[in-house]
Amino acid sequence: MNISLAYHGSPMRAWLRTVSRALFCLAIGFTHPAAFAWAGLAQVDLVKVDLVKVDKSQRKMVLLSGGQPVKTYRIALGANPQGHKQQEGDERTPEGLYRLDYKKEDSRFYRAMHISYPNAVDKISAKARGVEPGGFIMVHGQRNWLSWLAPISQRFDWTDGCIALTNAEMDEFMALVDVGTEIQIEW
Repeated sequence: MNISLAYHGSPMRAWLRTVSRALFCLAIGFTHPAAFAWAGLAQVDLVKVDLVKVDKSQRKMVLLSGGQPVKTYRIALGANPQGHKQQEGDERTPEGLYRLDYKKEDSRFYRAMHISYPNAVDKISAKARGVEPGGFIMVHGQRNWLSWLAPISQRFDWTDGCIALTNAEMDEFMALVDVGTEIQIEW
């Protein structure tokens, strides 16, 4: 009896096919959820990002796990990035410690995660100055239908105070960062 024919369609053959697909995905560095689905595996959280650090002066965002960098991105900010957000329309990204408090898939930008600005202190400060604090500050991808401009747009500060990534980076960010993760933003 031919052993290879005996295993045709068997659970062993299916297992080997799944393992070979998973190894292929890992070999090419493909950790996107779609790759794991294609391999027939559930995505495994290989890294638990516990802090997102943004250095506005360097236009850099670093994902950290246990104090160790996991991934670094070049970011675009608002047109007036230096300093803490003071009021609605000032085109600044807030500074301080916030939380990424929800994901937004139906944005005018390709995918987004909301930053918990304004907090209580921001609201009190804005009220004392007689202005609105602004809000709806996000980490997001490119404007819908304009992702082809990312190689150019990511070289400039073009948002209204949000933090922008390319769409591919945004997919990766959303896969690595859970809702509730802290984000520390500084100049």
